Amino acid sequence: MKRCFLLLSIFFSQIAFSQNEDSIDNVRLSQMIQLSEVVIRNNLDIHAFIRRVKNDTTFYKAFRNLRVLSFTSLNDIRMKDKKDKVKASLQSKTRQHVSKGCRTMEVLSETASGDFYEKDGDYNYYTAELYAGLFFTKGQVCGENNIVAGTYRDVKSKSGTEKHKEQLKMLFFDPGKKIPGIPFMGDKTAIFERDHIDRYDFSLDYVDYNGQSCYLFTIKAKGSSGVVIDNMTTWFNSSTMAIVARNYDLSYDAGVYDFNVHMEVQMTQFGALTVPSTLRYYGTWDVAFKKRERGVFTATLFDFSR
Repeated sequence: MKRCFLLLSIFFSQIAFSQNEDSIDNVRLSQMIQLSEVVIRNNLDIHAFIRRVKNDTTFYKAFRNLRVLSFTSLNDIRMKDKKDKVKASLQSKTRQHVSKGCRTMEVLSETASGDFYEKDGDYNYYTAELYAGLFFTKGQVCGENNIVAGTYRDVKSKSGTEKHKEQLKMLFFDPGKKIPGIPFMGDKTAIFERDHIDRYDFSLDYVDYNGQSCYLFTIKAKGSSGVVIDNMTTWFNSSTMAIVARNYDLSYDAGVYDFNVHMEVQMTQFGALTVPSTLRYYGTWDVAFKKRERGVFTATLFDFSR
């Protein structure tokens, strides 16, 4: 009985210590954020704001909502050579249909050029595979939902392309969190942890974005050494704290691989659900023993229904 009590005491003391450490980190971060005069006058609870930013799921939720909705997508993917000329491309219009818990995709129109596809119909570019994983449906997919609470993205059990896709999703949906399994990167994406926050400048403003009152939270690296997230700008709806838009720049050179990516995401509302309406990407990446890829794509989503 005494042993059980001792173990419980240690367990709860560890939780309390962890919460206290997190609280200390939040206080330190709040002191580092440069606040505009408008934010100061609004008496925003900065500690609560930081907690919301660090624990945000609305961005990920918006993309999960695509799994339970019908929508039309205009897809523009262009692969470029070292002289910035298009060497392969895909322009298409697709419609995702959702019925009885399953989703399928109809190709309404499509034009491809260059070596965008392999002879067997597979994508010839990794960038295209990643795009397809976000916005295309292959065959019939059933049993999905848009629940994010308790969602666990498994990286360790995956390998090859599937593992890389999962890692990219984590970097994409949870910027600021540590991503396991990427060689030589370590915890450099964990920008809110005490070992990394000194590498960044933080600022918070109150602005109008497409007719919405928003908090504009900007994170900018002080230098390029030892960072992955160079810049991240996020617009939060001031009433709901849902993410309205986000722009970010990611880059890293580990020798055996390197990447430099810029992304812009805009959200819209469909009823009570937040969904992405536009995603723009420009990026270059290179992995040992593979050809460098330079890709540009734009996804435009509209005509949502249930």
